[in-house]
Amino acid sequence: MRVKDSIVVITGGASGIGRALAWRFTTESARHVVVVDIDADGARQVAAEVGGTAMTADVGIGSEVARVVDDTEAEVGPIDLFCSNAGVFIPGGVDVSTDRWQSIWDVNVMAHIHAARAVLPKMLSRGHGYLLQTASAAGLLSQIGSAPYSVTKHAAIGFAEWLAITYGDQGIGVSVLCPQAVRTPMTAGVDAGTVSAVDGMLEPEQVADAVVAGLGDERFLILPHPEVLEYVRRKTADYDRWLRGMRKLQARFPDASDVGRGPGRK
Repeated sequence: MRVKDSIVVITGGASGIGRALAWRFTTESARHVVVVDIDADGARQVAAEVGGTAMTADVGIGSEVARVVDDTEAEVGPIDLFCSNAGVFIPGGVDVSTDRWQSIWDVNVMAHIHAARAVLPKMLSRGHGYLLQTASAAGLLSQIGSAPYSVTKHAAIGFAEWLAITYGDQGIGVSVLCPQAVRTPMTAGVDAGTVSAVDGMLEPEQVADAVVAGLGDERFLILPHPEVLEYVRRKTADYDRWLRGMRKLQARFPDASDVGRGPGRK
């Protein structure tokens, strides 16, 4: 799809990848950009910068996402592209409490479901629409140091796959964004010597460039770090060898919960 003349909604738009998308879509002549975030002040600031509209919502709550969709359609116009971009990180493994597992599940998985549930009927009635879902390379591979992040990002990709299979012949485009390390509030304090940045730390603007290119080609997988595709091929070619390699990588980075040093949002 082409962003030009489109009405775009971006969740997690107050910082990081979301803010970069808002700016990039504006330079691509989007008709209007709606910046959504739980951080009301941040959403207002970015919206003011790009001449868009700010909305506040907790994307883990279905009624709040539905309100964003309804208000956008009523006050701005029909949504062409919904970018479900908000995400959180929690380090740890089986020790993580059930409440914390639920909190990351609500944002990293249910937010995508809430968005699709709210916007898909409207897009289907018009015969076109596009969903961009921000996941992570961790959802294709794994996240050393965080079971909750790895599991929820795998689930997000699985949902995106299902959407593409189910609605791809009904005018609905679906792309899933799967970067490795990106310089955002989530990765505050992470440097190139950590497992999260083993292939380099991208700037959010570089990710936004990759998104525009991927949307233009209507590619399902958008991989700002191109190395990830080869890693996925190696994983599927020999799972046991891949697991051995991941254990070796884990041994190199015993303090691998480094991503969690920041505030934990994209």
